Amino acid sequence: MVRRTTVLRSADLLPIPNSEFADSVILVTGGTGSIGSELVRELLRYQPRALRVFSRGEEKQYYMQSDLAEFPNMRYLIGDVRDRRRVDYAMKGVDYVFHAAAMKHVPASEYNPMEAVKTNVIGTQNVIEAAIENDVKKFVLVSTDKVVNPRNTMGATKLLSEKLVLSANNFRGDSHTLFACVRFGNVMGSSGSVIPTFVRQILENRPLTLTSGEMTRFMMSIPAAADLIIQAAARVRHGETFILKMPAVRIKDLAECIVESYNRTHTKKYVIEPEVTGARIGERLDESLMTEDEASHSYEDDAMFVLPSPYQDPARLLDYGKEYRATAVRSYSSADAVLMSKQQITDLLTSCDLLPW
Repeated sequence: MVRRTTVLRSADLLPIPNSEFADSVILVTGGTGSIGSELVRELLRYQPRALRVFSRGEEKQYYMQSDLAEFPNMRYLIGDVRDRRRVDYAMKGVDYVFHAAAMKHVPASEYNPMEAVKTNVIGTQNVIEAAIENDVKKFVLVSTDKVVNPRNTMGATKLLSEKLVLSANNFRGDSHTLFACVRFGNVMGSSGSVIPTFVRQILENRPLTLTSGEMTRFMMSIPAAADLIIQAAARVRHGETFILKMPAVRIKDLAECIVESYNRTHTKKYVIEPEVTGARIGERLDESLMTEDEASHSYEDDAMFVLPSPYQDPARLLDYGKEYRATAVRSYSSADAVLMSKQQITDLLTSCDLLPW
């Protein structure tokens, strides 16, 4: 697919003054990825003194520099989270870290498990250690629903990254860094996700590939994910895991909505029947964002669930009752969620400008 221009000008942003991020130094690892780049754009509204993008993709950084050329507080750092010394140099003087760098694709991680460990586990440990040594104020890991009862390498390595981040609150020594995780499901339109795949198959007049007609997934837009990650970062107190509440969709319904949108705007209709391929290695029919055990001791508000750290002082649990209510659900799975209607899916696709026609 052709890359869309996303030039952002300072006049386009409604600044958010008087926040804890104002006049701070922020580091976003994986800052040119789908979620990382949206995080960067959203964080600019908080008027940080410097916003450092750390990633290994030279081409993506070139495009981001072009898109954000009006912002003198942007810094672009080429590097890999696997390189401990490079991470430490990038962390100097940083106040807040958003750790979004990861191997996130299930098949790639399944066939390259050692590489997934190097990035998702060892890379996360490198960023944690650099944050502690540089006394960063807050560290937020961007995690995934694949960590819940993982059955694939990507989920297992991201679960380990969550464990490393939460346990860092106990071994940080005299550092004041607070560590937390934000967990959510699929992000609509992110690289390698199902919507760009369906769009490409339609444009190439090939069958849509469905693993199952009944597969369900949590879905949210990239801007919504970025906004809620920042909200969660502002709420960190004792090393929580924040689980963002998301709508769920049946993937077959999503595919049909994309086809219907294409046919409404094109004279030559797309009429090829989808091809049911079966689940890929490591893939599940439904996804969960929270286990029954986690739900039993969690809290919630209208935007998210909050899991207190299993490593924290039990006396601090009293604090959560002042801000949140006890969670009412027994678990949080796309199999049990109310699924979006086709009209709701279409409205979301349109409002997020996810289709190129």
